[in-house]
Amino acid sequence: MYIEQLYTNCLAEAAYYIESNGEAAIIDPIRETDIYIELASKRGAKIKYVFETHFHADFISGHIDLSNKTGAQIIFGPGADTAYKVYNAKDGEVFNIGSISIRTIHTPGHTPESTCWLLLDESNKEYCLFSGDTLFVGDVGRPDLLDGKMTKEELAGMMFDSLNNKIKKLPDEVIVYPAHGPGSSCGKNLGKETWSTIGHQKKTNYALQEMSRDGFIKEVTNGLIAPPAYFFADARINKQGYESLESVMKKNMRALSPSETEHLIDAGTLVLDTRDPDTFEKAFIPGSINIGLNGMFAIWAGTVLDIEKPMIVVCEEGKEEETILRLARVGYEKVEGFLSGGMPSWINAGLKTDSICSVSAVEFAEKVGKGAAVLDVRKLSEAEAGHIKDANIIPLADLNKNVSSVVSDKPLYIHCAGGYRSMIAASILKSKGFNNVINVYKGWSEIKNTSVPIETGMPVGDGE
Repeated sequence: MYIEQLYTNCLAEAAYYIESNGEAAIIDPIRETDIYIELASKRGAKIKYVFETHFHADFISGHIDLSNKTGAQIIFGPGADTAYKVYNAKDGEVFNIGSISIRTIHTPGHTPESTCWLLLDESNKEYCLFSGDTLFVGDVGRPDLLDGKMTKEELAGMMFDSLNNKIKKLPDEVIVYPAHGPGSSCGKNLGKETWSTIGHQKKTNYALQEMSRDGFIKEVTNGLIAPPAYFFADARINKQGYESLESVMKKNMRALSPSETEHLIDAGTLVLDTRDPDTFEKAFIPGSINIGLNGMFAIWAGTVLDIEKPMIVVCEEGKEEETILRLARVGYEKVEGFLSGGMPSWINAGLKTDSICSVSAVEFAEKVGKGAAVLDVRKLSEAEAGHIKDANIIPLADLNKNVSSVVSDKPLYIHCAGGYRSMIAASILKSKGFNNVINVYKGWSEIKNTSVPIETGMPVGDGE
């Protein structure tokens, strides 16, 4: 028996490769499938099944492409209604992979079709649980992603039954392999580890503690922030099917000259600049949104960008394919192309550029002492532990819908925890006509060591 977790950091997502006696299965694959096919080939195995724990909302799954390339059967749990051919497993149904097996455990709650897959080893012992978004390390899947088709309270009630009647009854030593780790928006506050055990989660996970059904529903639904808008689009794509990744890449990998880029911008096309914030700030195409490839790129692209809006990519030379691929992972396929030669070609063509000023935490502290306007774009849970007195706290995920509450008549100093999110925020505000935005290098990690007046406790705001 061989099990490998294949973790994609920019999605905070875990897929799994399982193998026994030359037969393999993949659980919750991401969109690019070569990694799974190459791993199976290297190990001399044939992929027999592709198991899906549910209709993913935060990324486009690779199950269809993987099935088309390998002949593997796509397995969903009960009630998963798709526009393409799959096999819907019954609760308790068992699938053989070499000398091991996978048992279906239908666990509605995160979504109605959510299903965990329990691996039984060669001696038929319960060994590990691929828990999808039903059970995370320290958390459970959020119950509010059906876009009004069911209430979050109804789904939370289903989750209570799934956890108490099925998950908590598993042996303590069973390993838990979830679909996500820290940074994912599929739960409220995922732990830093990417695996655990049933026993450890029963001791430490708030959702597995003894409580009434009503108490559980209140606990699980309390404090939920609005999910990124792209979640509903991705869930629909995963349910209805999609164009092959190869076709998308071929269509979107189009080199654009500066003049072609300028023409598309004039027609209303968005510019997404994926260079590091420290490079972006020095010179960028006016109106560009900066989301650096060096951070949780896919998650933030999905959070702040309109999935329906055509875009042009600007990146470091050699990063074009990576950028467009990582956008496709989350369903962003309306890419008109990339600026050939990157920013140097734009500058050499004599075209207009813009810039953003950044200051150190020490310089920032001096400005705060003189009454500077401050915008903190961290999550409210981060700001609760410490924030600048009188700062305007608007989490980055909420910035687009709260622009009207941002100070515009004087210099605005923007910070996050480390500088990544603050540059995204600064670029968004710049694109909306805020010409006097200033980024703070290294954010709160350095600010907290200065003399700025700090408050703790939950700040006033609309939510994370």
